[in-house]
Amino acid sequence: MADQNKIQIPLLPLRGILVFPTMVLHLDVGREKSVNALEKAMMDDHNIFLAAQKESSLDEPEAKDIYRIGTLAKVKQMLKLPNGTIRVLVEGLYRGEIIQFTEQEDQFVVEIQEFKDVHGNRNEEQALMRSLLEQFEQYIKISKKIGPETLATVSDIDEPGRLADIVTSHLSLKIKDKQELLETDEVKARLQRLIQLISDEREVLNLERKIGQRVKKSMEQTQKEYYLREQMKAIQKELGDKDGKSGEVAQLRQKVEKSDMPEKIIEVAFKELDRYEKVPQSSAESSVIRNYIDWLLALPWTKQTEDNLDIQHAEMTLNEDHYGLEKVKERILEYLAVQQLTNSLKGPILCLVGPPGVGKTSLAKSIAKSINRNFVRISLGGVRDEAEIRGHRRTYVGAMPGRIIQGMKKAQTVNPVFLLDEIDKMSSDFRGDPSSAMLEVLDPEQNSTFSDHYIEETYDLSHVLFIATANNLSTIPGPLLDRMEVISLAGYTELEKVHIAKEHLIDKQIKENGMKKSQFQIKDEALIKLIRTYTREAGVRGLERQIASLCRKAAKIIVSEDRKKVVITEKQLEVMLGKPRFRYGMMEQEDQIGAATGLAYTTAGGDTLSIEVSLYPGKGKLILTGKLGDVMKESAQAAFSYIRSRADELHIDPDFHEKNDIHIHVPEGATPKDGPSAGITMATALVSSLTGRPVRKEVGMTGEITLRGRVLPIGGLKEKSLSAHRAGLTKIIIPAENEKDLEDIPDSIKSELTFVPVSHLDQVLEHALSEEKHESN
Repeated sequence: MADQNKIQIPLLPLRGILVFPTMVLHLDVGREKSVNALEKAMMDDHNIFLAAQKESSLDEPEAKDIYRIGTLAKVKQMLKLPNGTIRVLVEGLYRGEIIQFTEQEDQFVVEIQEFKDVHGNRNEEQALMRSLLEQFEQYIKISKKIGPETLATVSDIDEPGRLADIVTSHLSLKIKDKQELLETDEVKARLQRLIQLISDEREVLNLERKIGQRVKKSMEQTQKEYYLREQMKAIQKELGDKDGKSGEVAQLRQKVEKSDMPEKIIEVAFKELDRYEKVPQSSAESSVIRNYIDWLLALPWTKQTEDNLDIQHAEMTLNEDHYGLEKVKERILEYLAVQQLTNSLKGPILCLVGPPGVGKTSLAKSIAKSINRNFVRISLGGVRDEAEIRGHRRTYVGAMPGRIIQGMKKAQTVNPVFLLDEIDKMSSDFRGDPSSAMLEVLDPEQNSTFSDHYIEETYDLSHVLFIATANNLSTIPGPLLDRMEVISLAGYTELEKVHIAKEHLIDKQIKENGMKKSQFQIKDEALIKLIRTYTREAGVRGLERQIASLCRKAAKIIVSEDRKKVVITEKQLEVMLGKPRFRYGMMEQEDQIGAATGLAYTTAGGDTLSIEVSLYPGKGKLILTGKLGDVMKESAQAAFSYIRSRADELHIDPDFHEKNDIHIHVPEGATPKDGPSAGITMATALVSSLTGRPVRKEVGMTGEITLRGRVLPIGGLKEKSLSAHRAGLTKIIIPAENEKDLEDIPDSIKSELTFVPVSHLDQVLEHALSEEKHESN
């Protein structure tokens, strides 16, 4: 309950501080009203009322800005400081409550009454005092801002209200919380609230201590790392390595920032750099991370060359480098035209298929040159490990990216012409199937997000113009072949080879062998003989080797005999290169019984195939020799069965198979042969042998035969026609359904060959067999 004895007394408003009864402390007074109030107190009985401001930031508080409950204090000492401020020593006497303000002009004078403590149950208060002392003791241990002697002083206090006030004065509480305790007249409630506040403070102090320990530990670790780095720098400096790893990391970081990598890749690179900086230089992982960062930096991510889409320029470049190959050139020009119109065409996947030496690789180089793109080539021959294409995972020792990413590093642009050489010679084993890994590379819908196991991040291959080369389509898996646009390159004709030799090969070899054009010459007739009798190929690689051999021998003659010029004639050819190596190009000198000329398609291009039949007394046994495949053997059986079924119409003894053994042989027995296209040739040779009618020497033929004598279409007509022309044949019998393929045959060949389309064996025999009959062998 409040006491009714009222007194008038000067008021000193306090900012950010509170004074409790029995509390002694210094105050600095500087505000005019406060100084006036203090002087008035000194003139009276030295008593002054201390009350806190609600807002400590106010310089000129009014009555409403001051708490009503405060402390009546005695001014013990007063000292004027040089700066005009007055320092006073006050001692709190008892609580008081402002009844009203009596003066506010030049000083605060208030009317107050005493605000006495209200006691309750003595035992409860004693228990709360013990709890408070225990909590305060714990607080002192954690805080370390209050000395242990304070606890000893406080422990001697018996009066609960005074104990609460003394303890509160030592706590770092908010003014609001202290004012709440000052205004609580009930001692029990004050003790309870104080215990709760100390408990909360202890929790806060515990958290502060934990945070402080963590910060300290972190600071210690940072200081330790800094110290060690400085030591490392000093050691490296002594060893002559001025920058050390930190300098290397700084350089790499700068390279990453200046690179053209996408944001995502830059983030990956920085992450790896952070790891690299922390990993010891001697660790194996250090070199792995460094290699990975080097690969990221070495790859082109956005850099590209500007395409030259001038079709006339491209056509001129292709014609300069290659003679013939019209279909391929046309396809490249179509690609350029479409790109010029759309400006957004994805790179097509071209597959150049043809025998060795026809210029597949050099054509790809010319394409790159014609459209102003960088050129890169990888060979896939013998590749049997999937990791060769997709790369190895970085967890393996010696891991590196696959050949595709390696090729892109060499290209240095994102839009090169990328040659996949010998794609038909990939194989698979327990290490995986590389041809399946190529599916993603060669699919225009998927290769924009190509994933290499080593790089891990996706890489865009959609701007690359992929060109694959192959000798044989049959060994390329179906799904892979489906992703490519196949362009066939057949072998060259003799005329084309002569032109290529004159325009390219001879000049190239003269230069490579250190001679001038004026020092070496090959006559036309010698060049044709060189092509016919010293080489046997669809392309011109062997021809170039023979020309190189002639150039070397000519160089020796020029140097040793001091000759100014060497001219190669037909006679000189045999002197320099020895006897001719091949006989083809020479058809039979006369019509033969039981011998027909077939046309075959091999990996080296087209070739002529002589099929011989011999009859001798026996029991009808059919003998097949010449290393024939199953399909070719079945073709011989079908031809034999057809002839037996048509013996009367063909004027053959119906019982011939009971009296004679029949031997069919295909020369060059060491060379494997297979395929159905020799069917009509075998049938013609059989009929010739059985009837005694010779086969015309100038006729070649190709076609599959059925048991009813129908002639079915075959493949490789262009290559077979070239071989027939090379062999000197003038008439070729072909299946009627292959007439559509005649447009692929060069006009120079068509003008010298007569093509006879047939649909039945009777038509074949009509054109192939001579009317004149001889004795059968």
